[in-house]
Amino acid sequence: MVQTIRTFSLLPGQKTIVFEKPLALCRIFFKIQAFADQTTWYQSKISFGDPSFISFYSLNGPAKYFEAEGEDIFQGDVWVRNASTVDLQYSATEILR
Repeated sequence: MVQTIRTFSLLPGQKTIVFEKPLALCRIFFKIQAFADQTTWYQSKISFGDPSFISFYSLNGPAKYFEAEGEDIFQGDVWVRNASTVDLQYSATEILR
């Protein structure tokens, strides 16, 4: 098993690949968390293999994290975009087997 822990900052409108598609191992867990005030509305977008963010999952309001676990979770690139107007800090964890 391999565990990857990553922290990073994104400026407003900036996007990045958080986890690249695993080549030799299988992803069994990942979590992405935005560090922001729970009472303020900051939006982040998570996209699964789509850098244009046509289809995405939103982190906003009190929901500031996304977590997936199991053998059948998404195995491609995972992208994050800061869709708010302020700089945001993120933490991401991935476990491969």
